Amino acid sequence: MGIRVILVGCGNMGFAMLSGWLASGRLEAGEVGVVEPNDALRLRADELGVHAHEAIEGLGDARPELVIFAVKPQVMAQVVPAYRHLADGRTTFLSVAAGTSIATFEQLLDGSVPIIRCMPNTPASIGRGMMVTVANERVSEATKDFVTGLLSASGKVAEIDDERLMDAVTAVSGSGPAYVFHFIECLTKAGETAGLPTDIAKLLAMQTVYGAGCLAAESAEEPAELRRQVTSPNGTTAAALAVFMDEGRLEKLVGEAVEAARVRSEELGKA
Repeated sequence: MGIRVILVGCGNMGFAMLSGWLASGRLEAGEVGVVEPNDALRLRADELGVHAHEAIEGLGDARPELVIFAVKPQVMAQVVPAYRHLADGRTTFLSVAAGTSIATFEQLLDGSVPIIRCMPNTPASIGRGMMVTVANERVSEATKDFVTGLLSASGKVAEIDDERLMDAVTAVSGSGPAYVFHFIECLTKAGETAGLPTDIAKLLAMQTVYGAGCLAAESAEEPAELRRQVTSPNGTTAAALAVFMDEGRLEKLVGEAVEAARVRSEELGKA
């Protein structure tokens, strides 16, 4: 069985993706090669039955359909050039590193090659992520379908056509889990202030956010309608929402936060 995919980097995100591919049956262990210099990370990849090596040379003359870079953006310039021998148009390159443009990869690979950028988020580590992709014009529809199938093992997948929108994607879904985590922190603290024991306040906050998210995802109703359904006139929910929604307070705050993240993503991409 030949290697179809080379995964470069088997840290938290890389290992989560690899585990999802194998568990879902999207790939067999023999179809994946892993390049990971860290001994401990390489060992856990080995334990899944894949070909794991310290450097690309360990994979010999493998000619994969796809090379996935799951390493930190700051080391891309050192890592990517080792794969130039695969940049002949037959292999597609995919990156899950934030802020690294398609043009940068074209420069690092020294060729006109099929390239896909992907912005995942941390819930991908439990199969509940949001992955957004953008591809250059050299990526075939068949390869896009193959990549979407692989990524869907880690959650939902969406595709955009304009790479410039990746900064907005980063601000909404890439950074978004941190916003939700902070809301859970705030709701927990508010519960404690209202007199609840810490463990109960934390449980109430986490399960409420989890349950509401699941309901929003599974319901045929829009979130605004779900909000109205739970809001009785002059009731407790209405009293709380009056604080959040007075003069669009929460909407403005979230908008400012997302814009700050988008601008910072844009700045990092130019650095």
